[in-house]
Amino acid sequence: MVHSQGLTLPATAARGPARVKLGLMQPYEERLTAPRSWWFFAVLVGVAMALILLPLGKAPMFGGLVGGGALAMAAVSSYGAVRIRVVGGALVAGDARIPVEALGVPEVLDAQEARAWRTHKADTRAFMLLRGYVPTAVRIEITDPEDPTPYVYLSTRSPERLAAALGAVRA
Repeated sequence: MVHSQGLTLPATAARGPARVKLGLMQPYEERLTAPRSWWFFAVLVGVAMALILLPLGKAPMFGGLVGGGALAMAAVSSYGAVRIRVVGGALVAGDARIPVEALGVPEVLDAQEARAWRTHKADTRAFMLLRGYVPTAVRIEITDPEDPTPYVYLSTRSPERLAAALGAVRA
């Protein structure tokens, strides 16, 4: 991938005469990967399973190391696999796909304001894609009168880029 003007382009689009027009490109994509420390803890889960199974012999101990570590790593990978994208005139956040026409103006939230919207300001009807290890977020009102969801809250490491991408798609 090549990053150009805040946009993520496929590496093939950056070389040679066969360039892809930016109008057809996806202006924003982010994967909310888990922190590196979580992978360390996943390894520790494997070690703990090995120690638990140690009295049963070497083979069960090795099975516990491999199996426990693999299951913990699969859980960390799954939790950190969620993506936020702006593509095809829609905001795709996890499993949700929301047309840009149904969204209001995005509000960029710093760490303190994002925490407030995750806790005491939160509405139970809101769609929230949050990750506690990502301190900043974007909050976007839902303007569709038929939708009971008041707003979308998305944890993101680059809230300004996400807001700009939504504005670019809307324009």
